[in-house]
Formats: sequence, structure tokens, C-alpha cells
Amino acid sequence: MKYLILGNGPTGVIAAETLRQADPAGQVVMAGSEDAPPYSRMAIPYLLEGNINESGTYLRKRAGHFESLGIRLKPGRAVSVDREQQRVLFHDGSHEDYDRLLIATGSHPVRPPIPGIDRPQTQTCWTLEDARAIAALTKPGSRVLQLGAGFIGCIIMEALAKRGVELTVVEMGDRMVPRMMTPTAGGMIKRWVESKGIAVRTSAGVERIDTGTGDAPLNVQLSTGEHFPCDVVIVAAGVAPNVGFLEATGVHVAKGVIVDSRMETSVPGIYAAGDVAEAPDLFTGAHLVSAIQPNAADQARIAAINMAGGQAQLPGVLAINVLDTLGLISTSFGQWWGDKDGQSVEQCDEAGYRYISLQFKDDVLIGATAIGLTDHVGALRGLIQGQLRLGPWKDRLLHNPHAFFEAYVAVTQSTALNRAVA
Repeated sequence: MKYLILGNGPTGVIAAETLRQADPAGQVVMAGSEDAPPYSRMAIPYLLEGNINESGTYLRKRAGHFESLGIRLKPGRAVSVDREQQRVLFHDGSHEDYDRLLIATGSHPVRPPIPGIDRPQTQTCWTLEDARAIAALTKPGSRVLQLGAGFIGCIIMEALAKRGVELTVVEMGDRMVPRMMTPTAGGMIKRWVESKGIAVRTSAGVERIDTGTGDAPLNVQLSTGEHFPCDVVIVAAGVAPNVGFLEATGVHVAKGVIVDSRMETSVPGIYAAGDVAEAPDLFTGAHLVSAIQPNAADQARIAAINMAGGQAQLPGVLAINVLDTLGLISTSFGQWWGDKDGQSVEQCDEAGYRYISLQFKDDVLIGATAIGLTDHVGALRGLIQGQLRLGPWKDRLLHNPHAFFEAYVAVTQSTALNRAVA
């Protein structure tokens, strides 16, 4: 059996290692499109901060790791898939046959159609090559405008701040991290960031990037009418799955590659996992792309087990977001925005930068948002992911949402006891 993995990020690496465990005799080939060993994009901010060198971003540090496992690394970017011949064509003209194929091609940064966005001082922050360019363009005191204050944008923002730049962040949403934080929580993060000396503009967009005057190479015009002279523009306006090479394959693609609970696509023998996959949600069953590493790791293992002939299923995608913004820890899990027929509770300590929001459907916790809470916060994920019935604890949490750990202990002990009796 020959397994071909397209993509050598965390998803591809975990899948390759799982395949080797599941099928010691099979051929495993992992293709990567960048001129670098398999590495973690999430480590790039630490590289920009100077905390690690490039080798510190590598997913496996031991020399010869993949070779020792019999995993062949192939440089190359897939450009098309022939499902009938079970063959992949790469950009350099080479081909690779397969018996089972895993699409783990991840995503790419989106560049909005803004006049001037292709100037050399305008950079995304997604690859090691991007990191090298940003390091060359920025120094203490550099005037930097960052477009986007989502999850990835906030991570990049912290790295830029630690480089000592003069930073302005522009976000089209009405708050920071609008896709993982409630309005109150997102507003709190904005105030925290501003207190650290970073200018933030929400409900604003970049209209154009022009040549600057004087010592500023760029002049950025916002939708608010403001103009910012700057040295560098960082684009962190979101990402999109890498699916273009799948045209005419029969693989069903919406926003990402549609997969079932086994991570198999609409074409038998072809699987997808990670940022490129659109998998069923834990609560609704609706397909969604969840571009976070915990889901990617789970999906990679499940896909690999099934590719090797095993039986494994994904219970459902759970949104998991944990963010450190200049020392302020924020988290959100599940349907943090709530359910129209459910109940919710919200408590906020503005001065202390502490916040919690819980969302319920019947007596099940389906979503949570927290800021400034680190002790036992994993219990929120446990309650949500386990879809545990809270019983009388629901009313207690509506009265005191900070009692979530006590609720978790009580409910899990009760569940364990009931199973033991059964």
C-alpha cells in the first residue's frame, strides 16, 4: 500500500507518523511545497521575537527523523490530481502515484483587493520566507500598520510589539478577534492592547496604500479618512484553504474540502485533514473549517487510521481558541456565540480584565468565553466537548459562572459512577 500525503505541516507530519505505526510495511510519501524542513507556522512569531532561530520552528528536531521511520520527503507543490490513474502532478513536472491520498495542504493568507497592496513593503506573515522579509524590513521604531486583528493577527501583533516597532492595528470588525470573542470580550482586549501603547482602529478598513512622502515609503488611507505614514504594512486579513489543484477531480469543495466523520472526501480513497478540511461540527453537524492545531492533529490521526484500513471517527469539530495577547490570556470554546433558543450568563470585571460568558442549550454547556482566567479553564472545554448534562448545576452556573470547575468535577464523577453501576 502506498500512501501519499500532500502537505508537510503539523497535519501531514502527524498523519505520516500515524500511518507508519498503523502499517509498518506501507510506503509513506510526504510532499511539501516550501524549501524548508517540516515546520510550525505557529512558531514564526517566536522567531520574529528572537526567542528561537529557524531550526526552532522545525516540527521534528532530530536529524534523520523521517528517514528513520521510512517516510520519504518529497519537495513539490501539487498542481492536479488524476483520480482515475491515482496520480498527482507536481509543479516541477514530476508525478507520484498513490493507493490512498491525504490532502493536508493547509491554507494561504488572503490579500484583499486593495490598491497598492502588492508593494514590496507590504508583507504577509505566514511562511519562513515572510518572516525573513519582515525581520529585514522592521527594526525598533519602524512605523508598522497591521491589517487584521483576528486570532493570527493578534499573535503577529505581539511579535511585532516585541520587536519595538511603532504599531497601528486596523480591524474591519467592531472589536478585536471578532470570530472568537463576544463584543464585550473583544472590546476588553482592545482596551488592554491600547494600554500597552498600540493604536487600534476597529470598524475600519484600508482603502489604499500609496507611495509616501518624506522619510515614509508608504502612506496608508483608511476608510475613516485617516492617513498613516508608515514603513511597513503587515497583512493579516485571514486565510483560505489551498484547494485550487482539486478542480475537475470530483472531490467536493465548498470553502474547504468536504469530509465525513472518517475524514474521507466524496472520492473513495482520498482523505483530507487540517486547515484544508471542512468537517462536521460537534453540535450542529454542519460542515466548517476549523483552522486550529488541536483539530488538525485529531483529524490527521483519524484520517491516517482509516487510510490504513482501521476504523476511527471524528466526534465532531470543536472550536478551541487560546490566545495570549501581550500577557492577557483569552479563551473561547464551542458555540461561544450561543444558541437562539438557549440561555446564557455573562460577568465582567472591567478594571481587573476578567470576564466569563457561558452559553447553554437545555442543560448542556455548548460555548464559553473567558478572559484573565487560567486556573482549570480546561474544564470548560471538557464540559463542552463531552456534551455533559449539567442537571441542577446549570442553574448554579447561571447564578455563578465561575463555579465551572466545581460543576465539571461533580458532573464527571456522577457520569463515571453511573457507568460503573451500569
